[in-house]
Amino acid sequence: MNKNVKKYMDYFGITELLRFFQTVKEHGGIIASLYKIYRMDSLRHGQCVGEDKFGNKYFENREYFIGRSRWVEYAPYYVLEYDGSQIPAEWFGWLHYKTDLLPYCDPSRPNYKWMLEHEENMSGTTGQFMPYSTTRPKIHVWVPPKNSDNKNNKNC
Repeated sequence: MNKNVKKYMDYFGITELLRFFQTVKEHGGIIASLYKIYRMDSLRHGQCVGEDKFGNKYFENREYFIGRSRWVEYAPYYVLEYDGSQIPAEWFGWLHYKTDLLPYCDPSRPNYKWMLEHEENMSGTTGQFMPYSTTRPKIHVWVPPKNSDNKNNKNC
């Protein structure tokens, strides 16, 4: 491309417009892009670096600022109910810049037999943990007595 043409494209913002259309094209068109904006609040483009066992996809684009250059797109079945606790520990370190090694490329990652499988935080749902209480309740609910006399009384 000619240097002068590129200069004019930058001046009039045509390069930004072309980048926008390229991003929309990468996301599968206008409708798919609008759906992604609805779910994720932003529309980014980058290289997919991996996927975890829950269906979450992890992306990276080094053109973005540090802190914004890595992100996760949660699995479609979460819809809008996604949560940070749905990210497994092996991807958490990469996503938060604790390591640059991807989980499947890191041979030093420990995998002990006593380690549990990752579970998301179920607080606020029907699957939340409820401890068993062995103490008696201090307050008892009042239950009104059942009288058959109330049926005959017409003033009630």
